[in-house]
Amino acid sequence: MTPYVNELITSDKNQTVKLAKALLTQARQRKKWGQTILEGVHLIDAALRSDYPFVQILLAESAHTHAEVRQVLTRLPTYTPILTLSDALYASIRSLGTGIDIMAIVTTPAPTLPPINDDCLILNDVQDSGNVGTLLRTAAAIGINNILCTTGTAQAWSPKTLRAGMGAQFALNIYEGLSSADILEQVKVPLFATSSHTDTVIYEHNLEAPLAWIMGHEGQGVCAELMQCATPIALPQPNGQESLNVAIAGALCLYETLRQRQYG
Repeated sequence: MTPYVNELITSDKNQTVKLAKALLTQARQRKKWGQTILEGVHLIDAALRSDYPFVQILLAESAHTHAEVRQVLTRLPTYTPILTLSDALYASIRSLGTGIDIMAIVTTPAPTLPPINDDCLILNDVQDSGNVGTLLRTAAAIGINNILCTTGTAQAWSPKTLRAGMGAQFALNIYEGLSSADILEQVKVPLFATSSHTDTVIYEHNLEAPLAWIMGHEGQGVCAELMQCATPIALPQPNGQESLNVAIAGALCLYETLRQRQYG
């Protein structure tokens, strides 16, 4: 089994504890350090299944005896540092409720966007972390691996987005901080975007060839620069509601794409 750190940490002045708290709560600190937090056994398990490297493990003293924690610890590379916190200290920094008290600090990937010649999902200033995580999870489920995020999109690797994505991030190539110009330069497949300004519904489009789906800002939709280069599609709403939630709209578009290719 991976060795434990012998010293029990009880002070919130500990540098690693301070860093973990900052990474859990502040987007600016996550960007500054290029790191984030995986909180709970499920996300750590997802990272382990993807052979994702860990910077540090933090766990509550009482969690050492938990069967799931012990199983996770046996799967860690032997060089992974493990820090044990008093139960009170751990409880003071965690963002989840009561549960299995283990978290990991990991480095956030920051790949450079290559030319994209296959399916991709573009998140154009989608601001809600829950929506971003749900869209990532849906993309992973149907096999779209490339995710392009413009600068106004919620951080794909924030703790909240990681929880919403249920670890889907580890199965994806995620490119963040992109401009519309970056996307238009590197994406070589046709762009499609939902729009309220067209009457041509999604079922009338052929989605069998590689394409890029654009999901836009919750209130303002897809920006004009991308929209003018995209094919607008409508999702039918016979009951006349104003609009669909962006994560729901994205799921419908992605699954119609899958249906046409495998079940149509």
